[in-house]
Parts: sequence; structure tokens; C-alpha cells
Amino acid sequence: MIRSELVMALAKDNPDLKADEVEGVVDVFFDEITNRLVDGGRVELRGFGAFSTRAREARQGRNPRTGEPVPVPGKRVPYFKPGKEIRDRLNGD
Repeated sequence: MIRSELVMALAKDNPDLKADEVEGVVDVFFDEITNRLVDGGRVELRGFGAFSTRAREARQGRNPRTGEPVPVPGKRVPYFKPGKEIRDRLNGD
């Protein structure tokens, strides 16, 4: 599912809201998750899962075209851990 499909599904389930209002809600939802992760926080949605970040150490990479070493700086990457309910549904339990 892509973002526009999510907006359309929410608009269909909430006919009293205009499409631009639904899109605004989706924007706020994703912006709040992103802002919390940028601040180093964690977002937990009970029954769904938890978003957090993980640190990746700096390392020595390699240019695939030339084979010469390239320094890759350390960074934070987003991480999602699914909740028990999602894992159970995916595995048919």
C-alpha cells in the first residue's frame, strides 16, 4: 500500500471528512513519528509495533566499480519491531 491508497481507504471509511482533511491527518501522523525518532525517542503503537532508531558504526566500504576503499560514516537508521498481534496474524496463529 502506498500513501495515496492509505488516504483513499481512510477517506472511504470516514465519508464525513474531506479528502484534504484525511490527508492532513496522515501527514500529522507520519510527521509526529518522524519527529519523535529524530529526537531520539521511540513510538509504540499497542497491537501494531514499535518504531525506534539504531546506531550503525562507521565502517570501511568499497566502491563496487573501482574496488577502492571508501569511508562510510556512522549513522542512525529507523527500525520497526512488529507487535505480537501482527506476528500472530502473519503466521496464522
